[in-house]
Amino acid sequence: MNRDAFLTELRKKLSGLPQDELEERIAFYGERIDGRMARGESEEDAVAGIGPVDGIVDQIMAEIPLTKLVGDKVKREKGLTGGKIALLLSAPLWAPLLIAAAAVLLSAYAVLWVAVLCFWVTALSLFAAAIACLISTIPYLQAGNTAGALFSAGAGLVCAGVAILLFYAGRGIAGGLVKLTGKALLAVKTRLVGKEG
Repeated sequence: MNRDAFLTELRKKLSGLPQDELEERIAFYGERIDGRMARGESEEDAVAGIGPVDGIVDQIMAEIPLTKLVGDKVKREKGLTGGKIALLLSAPLWAPLLIAAAAVLLSAYAVLWVAVLCFWVTALSLFAAAIACLISTIPYLQAGNTAGALFSAGAGLVCAGVAILLFYAGRGIAGGLVKLTGKALLAVKTRLVGKEG
């Protein structure tokens, strides 16, 4: 792909961005390609070295705040059309449903984070229990109760092992939730910008 085709495709896929943001991004990637070509790369190699257009679009969308995209879209929307009037008049029907759906989604998201918190709190409790069990072996040993000391030490090691498993499980779920949140936000931004193009 040559420079012009790359920048044209990038412009097309980002056409819903605010105009100043769009021009800034197009100029940036044009300069990056020019810089690679100035270092001796062919035009096709310079474009290929920048990366695929879809990957760049995803990166740009991840960087731009959602509030900026929404604000720009609201500024560009002027006048009331028949569809907008019908939408406003039917708001008593759809607005409560939309609010309820948003509340359900937000609640489900909060429940997932509370589950992660429960993993970590349980792991912390088991770790404290492991320490207590290991400390309690000392009185058993002083009393000459080897069986009690072994049981207490074993219980402490089991608690420590389960605590470690729960900690890493919670960490994995939290990482997945962070990625899911990023993808959902990227999808909203892309949909918002894509409406323009």
